[in-house]
Amino acid sequence: MATTSTNLKDKKDHLRRCHPDKTEKDFKYFQTLKDTFQKRPTLDRMFASTSQRNDDGLRASYNISLLIAKSGKPHTIGEKLILPAVEEVLKTVLHKPASDIIKRIPLSNNTVERRIDEMSSDIEASYVIICKRPISLYNWTSQLYLIMQQIYEELLFARTLITDTKGESIFHVLKDYFIEKAIPLSNIISVATDGAPAMVGRYRGYISYLKQNVSGVLAIHCVIHRQHLVAKNLSVRLHESLNLVIDAVNRIRSNALNTRLFAQLCEENDEHFNQLLLHTEVRWLSKGLCLTRFFALFETILEFLDTNDKILKENLMKRKTDIAYLTDLFTKYNMVNLQLQGDSVNLIKTKSILSAFLARV
Repeated sequence: MATTSTNLKDKKDHLRRCHPDKTEKDFKYFQTLKDTFQKRPTLDRMFASTSQRNDDGLRASYNISLLIAKSGKPHTIGEKLILPAVEEVLKTVLHKPASDIIKRIPLSNNTVERRIDEMSSDIEASYVIICKRPISLYNWTSQLYLIMQQIYEELLFARTLITDTKGESIFHVLKDYFIEKAIPLSNIISVATDGAPAMVGRYRGYISYLKQNVSGVLAIHCVIHRQHLVAKNLSVRLHESLNLVIDAVNRIRSNALNTRLFAQLCEENDEHFNQLLLHTEVRWLSKGLCLTRFFALFETILEFLDTNDKILKENLMKRKTDIAYLTDLFTKYNMVNLQLQGDSVNLIKTKSILSAFLARV
């Protein structure tokens, strides 16, 4: 039909002369013909479909490699476990041939390693660009800042300490990395470390070497340190009461026979627990768990000591209120300690938690 024939009459004449068998067909029939024509297989469409399937397999390979990296599993798990599991699901649940799909998802040991290296390089490059940005104030006028409530953490790099673990060696590893990536050391505004001498030593610690190169850096130590909560600075009376609790626990737990007899007595008294918890000096907040269990079994403990150590029993009865106070106190400390741990915890959150705790106290 000529392109110039655009009016309705010409189209009807063309249909009647050239396609007489179609004159009685409705509009839906012609719409179906159009859709069939547009969906016909062409060379371009065939290549595009194959390319799309390959791209989907490549995307799946990267996503699975990321899951393997996050789980910390060996790279061989992709070929040994994940692909067989996917194949079993496709055959058993979806009833589809799995061989063609599995071939499009490369997950060999070397492939997974290469995928992880590529993704880590991309992440590192993006964060290196952020680290290179200059941080400066051009005058001393008043500034108004909008502070984000979310802080995102990401591992920038990991290097092996070849010689030793001294503060100077740690600093040189960091310095070499910053030089390699052309990141100014002056962009470091804060550093958080643990309490090891190699990190916080006054003269030879990592922080001391860092401050020699970046004078204004803010060094932050562990905020869960026991001195921050002043939990060990008890009064003489409370300290004596705590020692009485520890003596009673040791009297029962240090002897196997006493432990069994005490457990039997707890069952006879229908207690929720039948054992006391030991206190570890290094794990200082274990006092809270020890005291909570001790006070829950207080009456049973007195009954047990009545036949084993009456003097200790009388002393515990005199200090019952002190023990109850210590139990509540260390329970609060434990709650705060748990809030200061875990993922997505930063200095801003820990400061607000401690401030709220001090306000309640």
